Amino acid sequence: MRTVGGEAPHRRAVVTGGAGFLGSHLCEELLRRGWAVVCLDNFLTGATTNIAEFLQHPRFELAHCDVTENAHVRGPVDLVLHFASPASPVDYLEMPIETLRVGSVGTERALALARDKHARFVLASTSEVYGDPQVHPQPEDYWGHVNPIGPRGVYDEAKRYAEALVTAYRATYGVDTGIVRIFNTYGPRMRPADGRAIPTFVRQALAGEPVTVSGDGSQTRSVCFVDDLIEGVLALADSDLAGPVNIGNPWEMTVLQIAQDVLAATGSTSHIEFVDRPVDDPGVRRPDTTLARTQLGWEPTVSWQEGLQRTVAWFAEELSRSA
Repeated sequence: MRTVGGEAPHRRAVVTGGAGFLGSHLCEELLRRGWAVVCLDNFLTGATTNIAEFLQHPRFELAHCDVTENAHVRGPVDLVLHFASPASPVDYLEMPIETLRVGSVGTERALALARDKHARFVLASTSEVYGDPQVHPQPEDYWGHVNPIGPRGVYDEAKRYAEALVTAYRATYGVDTGIVRIFNTYGPRMRPADGRAIPTFVRQALAGEPVTVSGDGSQTRSVCFVDDLIEGVLALADSDLAGPVNIGNPWEMTVLQIAQDVLAATGSTSHIEFVDRPVDDPGVRRPDTTLARTQLGWEPTVSWQEGLQRTVAWFAEELSRSA
């Protein structure tokens, strides 16, 4: 029994990409629950500031390494959470080869670690495996509508390959695996210039710049506050479920509504400026979370209003510090 949900002072987790947005929140919550945590990160997109408060923690270890080259960890390991990957369009469009390598070679090295240590393995997959979906909302048994040679293909296909590899390791070697498909997540520690909608809108609004909405803003997203997402990931880790399991907020809204709400939350006088939509930008995005609700007892609890307020407050402090 992994007992991720309770005190486990002798349990040890490895988080690849542990200095990233989601990875650092995972490290923080695992430490809070009594786990020992090993963070593996090459800081390609992660930041030391995300984990600075853990560096002196007696149960936290940091290994500066590239998991496509090395994912060796000494001593016992009970859980491997593979979250290493560029995840924003700005990052994976600038680093296509690195994105493909961490989804392929990096995933296999992390799986080999879990196999060697007889540990539970959880892959951070993504709603992007559904592409520009023709089924709405998206259930886990939908195969997706992805352009493998489009600009987003390097990320989409890296994650689709990773899912296939995890499934093969489970079937071939009996590794205890789980796959989580993460839908749009937001909150503190996102990089202001990472290119995703919410940090971009918040940064622009706080700076008094035009808030740039792609297309006419009618495309939809379902956004989940990071605290809820982490709860869902650890609920899957604490289960025997193989997945894939959608973890995200089933409440859907337009990108234009998100921008308008950001303007209201920041009190900004900025105006909205419409720009061209990126290639293969999904028209809709909403998870069917029936599986997470019925099998894991999970559903999001942080409202959009609360999550946005907390996010804006963090960004305001972060931007004032770096000004």
